[in-house]
Amino acid sequence: MYLALKVVHVVCAVITISGFLLRGYWMMIASPRLDARVTRIAPHVVDTLFLLSGIAMLWIVSLNPFTQAWLVAKFAGLVGYIILGTIAIRRGPTIQVRTIAFVGAVALYAYIVGVALTRSVASWLAQLLL
Repeated sequence: MYLALKVVHVVCAVITISGFLLRGYWMMIASPRLDARVTRIAPHVVDTLFLLSGIAMLWIVSLNPFTQAWLVAKFAGLVGYIILGTIAIRRGPTIQVRTIAFVGAVALYAYIVGVALTRSVASWLAQLLL
């Protein structure tokens, strides 16, 4: 069961960033596709499945996420990613603000993936410290 959840989690991670990159591109070119109903709803469905699969994996292994620094870092990164993503796609007052928030959100996403793979708050830098 854990392995199946992990596959779901990783697939959702790929779908999430792919969709975010596409929506970020649409934001930059002011595409009307950004306002399509499916474009507004689908990310929430995928992200909910993404989060629930992560929580289910923690539950299966009986792991309290607040006792692991790397999981706290992933959660903090997730909160930042959500805030910057919201600014990038909908809430930024100008295209410049939205673009900066978009780049920041993508950078945070890369950090989160690095934390997940290395299980270190140093993320990708952990590979250099070995």
